[in-house]
Amino acid sequence: MGGFFVMNFDNIKQPFVDLFPGDQSFNPQQRQTPGVLYSFVKATNFDTIQLLHFNQNLSQKIGLGSIQDDNDIQFLGGQYLPAHLNLYSTAYAGHQFGNWAGQLGDGRAILIGEVENSNIKTELQYKGAGATPYSRHADGRAVLRSSIREYLISEAMFHLGVPTTRALSLVKSGEDVVRDMMYNGNPEYEDGAIVIRTAPTFLRFGHFELLASRNELETLKKLMDYTIEKYFPEVTSKDEPQKYIDWLNTIADKTIEMIVEWYRVGFVHGVMNTDNMS
Repeated sequence: MGGFFVMNFDNIKQPFVDLFPGDQSFNPQQRQTPGVLYSFVKATNFDTIQLLHFNQNLSQKIGLGSIQDDNDIQFLGGQYLPAHLNLYSTAYAGHQFGNWAGQLGDGRAILIGEVENSNIKTELQYKGAGATPYSRHADGRAVLRSSIREYLISEAMFHLGVPTTRALSLVKSGEDVVRDMMYNGNPEYEDGAIVIRTAPTFLRFGHFELLASRNELETLKKLMDYTIEKYFPEVTSKDEPQKYIDWLNTIADKTIEMIVEWYRVGFVHGVMNTDNMS
């Protein structure tokens, strides 16, 4: 891993935070957050961050650069953050297994922000860096075995041409996490880990469902317009409601294509609910 230069933290922006209402109190209490789409959070303090792998090619492609010093490694584990950024988790809702579940949100995901390089927009998100207001009494941690699986399989799917998130880095947190790996009532300690995963956006169906369910229609329309303008250049109509109809049809087509590609490689999504659909 020689020849690295420092990561380009200045390239990370937070347009979602700048545009939409949020709870900026850093209150860690797990709770309902009406009227906002995100809450500022802090990653859990971990004593020993150990870098296991860094996706150099992906980092260069999205404009983040490479790692050089300990601050860069600590950033990959959520322990160092540039002064211009605040970590945040988003609120969304969903239908789970045919039932309306109400507010859910990023329970094990913490967003860093967005990097733009040559008009390629990429969001960065920690998975396993600690609890958020949306963790619903869970610990927000991740274990090494599942983190390795996500790191390898997401990259494999990408290189097979399947729409997917990608993995930027994998670190051990130095913390033991209790999990019932076999779901047989015998929980054990496992190595904790943190993945930074990337996607053009982590907006989910559930973000729109949440606003609709709360009748927060002004924010809903703003989010729809933001999403179409930023991520759907193929939706060219400016007339309402036609542009929203065209957008919905585009999402349906893209979702069908994605699931066909999943089937092509034998991937099965275990919890295919609207809160998990991007």
